[in-house]
Amino acid sequence: MLRVAFVLSLLALSPIALPARAADSQSDLYVVRHERWSEADEQGWRDFIAAIGTSDCTTLDACLHGKANPFAGTDRPGFVFQSDCADLPYVLRFYYAWKRGLPFSFVSDVRARGATRDIRYSPGGNAVASRFDVPSGTMSGYAAIEKIRAAVSSATYRLHPDMDDGDFYSPRLAPGAIQPGTVVYDPAGHVGIVYRVETNGRIHFFDAHTDYSLTETVYDLRFAREKPEVGAGFKNWRPEHVEGGHIVLARNAQIADFSDEQFTGNGARPRDEDWKSGTFTLGDEQLDYYDYLRARMAGGKLVFEPVAELIATVWSNCNDLHYRAQAVQLAIDAGLENRAEPQRLPDNIYGTQGDWETYSTPSRDARLKTAFKALRDQVQRFVEMARRHDPHIHYDGDDIVRDLLKAYDRETSFCRIATGDGTLSYEDARKLLFAMSFDPYHCLERRWGGTCDDGPVKTAWYEAEQSLRNQIERTYDARMGFTLDELRAQPPVTAPDTDVRAYLLSQTSDVPPSP
Repeated sequence: MLRVAFVLSLLALSPIALPARAADSQSDLYVVRHERWSEADEQGWRDFIAAIGTSDCTTLDACLHGKANPFAGTDRPGFVFQSDCADLPYVLRFYYAWKRGLPFSFVSDVRARGATRDIRYSPGGNAVASRFDVPSGTMSGYAAIEKIRAAVSSATYRLHPDMDDGDFYSPRLAPGAIQPGTVVYDPAGHVGIVYRVETNGRIHFFDAHTDYSLTETVYDLRFAREKPEVGAGFKNWRPEHVEGGHIVLARNAQIADFSDEQFTGNGARPRDEDWKSGTFTLGDEQLDYYDYLRARMAGGKLVFEPVAELIATVWSNCNDLHYRAQAVQLAIDAGLENRAEPQRLPDNIYGTQGDWETYSTPSRDARLKTAFKALRDQVQRFVEMARRHDPHIHYDGDDIVRDLLKAYDRETSFCRIATGDGTLSYEDARKLLFAMSFDPYHCLERRWGGTCDDGPVKTAWYEAEQSLRNQIERTYDARMGFTLDELRAQPPVTAPDTDVRAYLLSQTSDVPPSP
């Protein structure tokens, strides 16, 4: 994914050592040569994803035509690989199966379980309506990829973990179960692929967007938990094999690391409607879900190093600001700021189609705001934990507030975001975060929280959208097709606190100057 000079360095992976059973490198045909995925194949898949995740490619096309892909030399030079977030895991999994001669089947259609306005956000989740076994020897890999892309959407992931006929199963929360190649699904309609798990339990994933760009970040509160019916969370590819000329899927009971604990906890299983009452216990300590996951992925230990955690989160946020800059520039390059503002907002600004889906940024911005708020809350939590000598904090200094403030000022001073008409510092961007317009019809200045002379109509829309900008929860089931007057009549929403410096300064009498 995109790497900027200030990103914390990652360990470089050596080129993948391919198993001996490589597919015919000169054929476009998808040909199944093996009846099942072996453990060597699965390890090759994990290495393939890890190599892509730690590369510097910023689109799927660049990744698959680049040096991270050991099969790049077998593809048509002129073919352009494209993918949004939902397509990405499927395209990559099929691509690997194609090149290795492995069987591949996928859910080609789903139906909503109950009434819904949009099947991608169905409140009761979805059920499998049909599957497609990619035929051997009759279809090119390129044609199969296009068929997959036409069929798959985020609705495909929205299945109850107890269902046996989906493409994925719910893994236990443990190293070796969640690993490179594991998929993570946000019930608000976003999908990523895990490519790295640190020894401290931090999970890294990469994802695609409607503009076909790829980005990378870490798993945290931006990926919300939700009831089992909608299938949120981590997913591994369900084992499959050829039997009698058809592909047969393994059932949950046949999968060693199947577990629904990410939905219901690791204690007594509650009813689905009471899923939130499920508890997560490690040893004799009850933890919240995100701490439990972090501890499990770290081998059973929950230990935070406050300064290191702050630094890592600052750079994750800085990267996300750079990714936002790319998305905004695409809208500017497409000339949307020169078009008239529509008479109404989309039915839902977070889940729509057309130019709004491609060029607006409400979902991206909401995740970014959630991350900034989470850092502010995390810093306060670390300070309070250190002061009560919580055993989960590893800190050897004598003044945690001073050290956190020093680290925050130092690291944020290195972050500069090119906006197209200038640059913003990290703190400038944070202060403007809730003024930044997600509306693709607004000028570049408004997209970054400034002003411009784009007429009274667009100014009125910008001002009326403030309450929507102040929201950090993505309400995909809410109707939002407001006219300007209807939007003005909506109740105000207060933006949350994201000011790390102000909190730290309130906790010390040694007040340094503002950077």
